Amino acid sequence: MSNNATILYVEDNIDNRTLVRRILMSEGYDLLEATDAAQAMEILNETKPNLILMDINMPDMDGYSLTSKIKKTPGLEYIPIIALTANVMRGDRERSLEAGCDGYIQKPIDIDLLSSQIEHFLRSLDGRH
Repeated sequence: MSNNATILYVEDNIDNRTLVRRILMSEGYDLLEATDAAQAMEILNETKPNLILMDINMPDMDGYSLTSKIKKTPGLEYIPIIALTANVMRGDRERSLEAGCDGYIQKPIDIDLLSSQIEHFLRSLDGRH
């Protein structure tokens, strides 16, 4: 798969957004960014990304709730969602998957691995819908 995929990154922390933007844009991905659930839903009403990177700990609506909402929305339910989270305690990965996430990447972000992890998810989830 080529790196011209569009990725929506839902993250309220500007430092995390800056780091991920730098990594993914250098790999040729188109990156859309949302700082909260409302902004993410606005973007999803206008465009359908190939993948969503979802922070779990956000104000207003957490990533679990937003993932569930997206997966229940006709036309959006097929978009793969990968939790990108600092929630790394026992059971957090399973909770992310139960909420509807298709994968899980833990923070702190490994800058050497992120691109290959994203590529792996795009390849393995491509054609599911």
